[in-house]
Amino acid sequence: MKLKGKKVGFVLTGSFCTFEKTIDQIKRIKDNDAEIIPIMSYNAYNIDTRFGNSKDIIDNIEKITGKEIIHTIENAEPIGPKNMTDIMIVAPCTGNTISKLASGVVDTPALMAVKSHLRNNHPLVIAISTNDALSSCAKNIGELLNKNNVFFVPFRQDNPITKPCSLVFDPEYILSTLEYALDRQQIQPILL
Repeated sequence: MKLKGKKVGFVLTGSFCTFEKTIDQIKRIKDNDAEIIPIMSYNAYNIDTRFGNSKDIIDNIEKITGKEIIHTIENAEPIGPKNMTDIMIVAPCTGNTISKLASGVVDTPALMAVKSHLRNNHPLVIAISTNDALSSCAKNIGELLNKNNVFFVPFRQDNPITKPCSLVFDPEYILSTLEYALDRQQIQPILL
């Protein structure tokens, strides 16, 4: 397996409805003998929602990875200088995070982790989960689709009837997308 021995930065941002399936994929990556460096945005780390208590989510991720979650800008900054990651994934990646990535804004631990990681020209994988992907966020997704070293987990409309602008990644493609990205290739099809 291509992930064996690789250092995978795994960033979670605030699309809480996807956390359960995302954490299942963290387990799969770990089962493929990768080292996982867990990172969370401020909101992902601190907010309790109907999808789970933040403390329980944190405890679960730290148990799976065997590492403390990076959740401050100060602790995320050394990722690049210390070459702590071979590849990084942001899953879920909210519209807010996508927009800030496209604009170069660095104001959360998640964004600092990505910026620091990308300085080494290592691949970044994005797993979209946002209700405004086909409206106000579409331009920013387009920007990222055209950036070097940025790859996307295949995605689809979440619910085209009640949420016509929403896109969500398919968690079953996370592992294979990471493997393709290590070879600097975008898994296809990207739209499901």
